[in-house]
Amino acid sequence: MISIIRMTLFLPRIDRVHVWSIGIYTGESPFALSPPAGIGNPVLTARHVSDVRARYVADPFLLRHDSSWYMFFEVLDEESHRGKIAYARSDDGLHWLYGGIVLDEPFHLSYPYLVTWNDEIYLVPESGAVKAVRLYRASQFPSHWVLVRNLLAGEPYADPSLIYRHARWWMFAVSDPRRNDSLRLYYAEHLEGEWTEHPRSPVVVSNPHWARPGGRVFECGGRLFRYAQDDSPKYGRQVWALEITELTTTHYEERLVQDQPIVRGSGWGWHALGMHHVDVHPLGDGRWIACVDGHRNARRFGFTRRR
Repeated sequence: MISIIRMTLFLPRIDRVHVWSIGIYTGESPFALSPPAGIGNPVLTARHVSDVRARYVADPFLLRHDSSWYMFFEVLDEESHRGKIAYARSDDGLHWLYGGIVLDEPFHLSYPYLVTWNDEIYLVPESGAVKAVRLYRASQFPSHWVLVRNLLAGEPYADPSLIYRHARWWMFAVSDPRRNDSLRLYYAEHLEGEWTEHPRSPVVVSNPHWARPGGRVFECGGRLFRYAQDDSPKYGRQVWALEITELTTTHYEERLVQDQPIVRGSGWGWHALGMHHVDVHPLGDGRWIACVDGHRNARRFGFTRRR
């Protein structure tokens, strides 16, 4: 009788993976931002994530609460290949301590847009995988969140971005994240109320350079602005700023603020390939602070199984 022994070999290999990291920028204006002196960007990477094996971190949003800065962002779980929402805390906005995963659903989450209203803190993450825009409320900030309701449903909405202005809530979102060339606009009397699509929606058509939201919609000097990510010819190249010059329930107009992007890829380092997100906040001394993200290619060691 002949016994055949089969050997399993594990051969080493090097994979090239795409990774995102998070940095902090400051400036005299939300349209002129750069890395501050004294810190080394990126301030948060996958290596800071301690509760899951992460491939990358991205889509950061800031909130000032009880004399501390909080940042919420996507963590891509290497094992499930799903995005989860995590947070970090900082005393000065420059040096950050990872806090942990705070929102984990059986589907992909990203872009954790933060909203404060009537002494409550809300989270509106991208949840296009279930074709909805979902509203969560902090039951115990920053670690516990409860689902309030779906604000929109029926399409794979990407990067929903909200602001309260002119006694109404407004929401910008992309409903076709494969093309990223059409921006839709909705409004509501109340955050938890019924949302109506604007009669001019989509308000950006056939323009992948600045259709998809790229961070917080914000006010500066009494004027309204939004950031847009440039996704042509490749996803996540750079971020533009646009001024919203007319916003009513019947009309919408916007214009490019300047002919240079707010942030872009450097060709080297942690944001070599591009940047696609800016969340900016005033510091109270005439300066601004922003969290940004950038991406690059990285090498990862692995093994190929052969018999």
